[in-house]
This record gives sequence, C-alpha cells and structure tokens, in this order.
Amino acid sequence: MNIDRIVMAFAGGMILLSVALGWLFSWQWLWLAALMGVNLMQAAFTGFCPLARVLKTMGQRPGAAFK
Repeated sequence: MNIDRIVMAFAGGMILLSVALGWLFSWQWLWLAALMGVNLMQAAFTGFCPLARVLKTMGQRPGAAFK
C-alpha cells in the first residue's frame, strides 16, 4: 500500500468510527467526522497532510498525491 491509500483508509475509518460513536453515545462525536472532512479538503488543495508526513518518515512508499 502506498501513502495515498493509507491516508484514505485512515480517514474513512475515522469518519465511520465517529458516526458510530455519535449514533451510540452522543452527537458531539460527529465533530470528529467534520474535522476529518476539513482536513481532507485542505489536503486536496494544499497537498499537506500530517499523516502523510508521518508515514513518509516511517518509510512508506509515496503515491501520486503526497510526494
């Protein structure tokens, strides 16, 4: 797996987790989903993603989006 796929899988997992926690416990968990969405939007426009930077330093293979 390259960095792009790991970032997308992590973001999707966090969004699904926050929706499940919001449904089970409190609607305030949905703020986590909103935060992940905002981070995905800014990464699309700026090319900067904190997780991609961490993964790059860990030696993961870069993809097309995060070089």
